[in-house]
Amino acid sequence: MSDEDAGRGAVAADAAGDDTASEASDATGDRSIDDLRTVADYQFGAGAGEALFPPDEEIEVHRSSSGRPRQLVADEGRLVSYGVDGRFTLGFAGGRRLVAAFDHPRCRVVVGDDSEPFVRDGKNAFAKFVRTADPAIRPGDEVAVVHERGDLLAVGRAELSAEAMADFESGMAVKVREGSDE
Repeated sequence: MSDEDAGRGAVAADAAGDDTASEASDATGDRSIDDLRTVADYQFGAGAGEALFPPDEEIEVHRSSSGRPRQLVADEGRLVSYGVDGRFTLGFAGGRRLVAAFDHPRCRVVVGDDSEPFVRDGKNAFAKFVRTADPAIRPGDEVAVVHERGDLLAVGRAELSAEAMADFESGMAVKVREGSDE
């Protein structure tokens, strides 16, 4: 294990062990939210932690009975859930923040008019309807599904790589977890 990998493991362990309920006002809570920002930067790319959990905003952290962070919530809703595997799953509010913070096509799968109403309603996005995708997307990555106009339609888990999304004429590209319902 390299020093960098060991450091990432320590960050995840520290982030999972803090017992504070509100992260914005407590000194140890600040350290914990900083660790969670680092996890977001690692998973989504540099700047994601600040975009998801701005330092000047109070983020409510819901914890398991053992004290492990489970969900991070802001005024507009659930930003992310923190899985036992140490990775975040995006909530719609978190997807909105990532789309606003990052330039196109980062963290995005773009679909057209044909699938917009279905994806918006929480249905899965299929490869046949994908127009473009962030070339860095791999199966299992958390992504935002957006319309060609740039509107956020849904968030979910990529089932295919970006290259496969472009090549395949059938199959699920994104397992949608939450649609916009608008």
